[in-house]
Amino acid sequence: MNRALLPDGWDKPKGYANAILARGSQIHVAGQIGWNPATSTFESDDFVAQVRQALANIAALLKEGGAGPEHLVRLTWYVVDKREYLGALREIGAAYRDAFGKNYPAMTLVEVKSLLEPRAKVEIEATAVVPDAA
Repeated sequence: MNRALLPDGWDKPKGYANAILARGSQIHVAGQIGWNPATSTFESDDFVAQVRQALANIAALLKEGGAGPEHLVRLTWYVVDKREYLGALREIGAAYRDAFGKNYPAMTLVEVKSLLEPRAKVEIEATAVVPDAA
């Protein structure tokens, strides 16, 4: 079972974990952007819609590997505009909970100048660990 680590005296993070202890089979998901993976096309230029789609893409890949949101141990978010991200925290939180429930892995967010796909506003990498059978 994956377990969040919280040293004595540290504040509990809100919406993420500082560290996760895990043992099992690993799934490494390459950066997912907010496009429809069946057609490799964007259906929206809206930031939150792209976040929602990127998270759905990750969830589908986890499922394909026999994992679920509870197996996530790490997410790395790349955004082209941190102000846009900060301005949509409530909506992003709702999209996140719709995709992953209340499973909060270790997360990092990085603002970048651009992403490879010109219309992409967010790219999210994921790592999941499915515990070994007992």
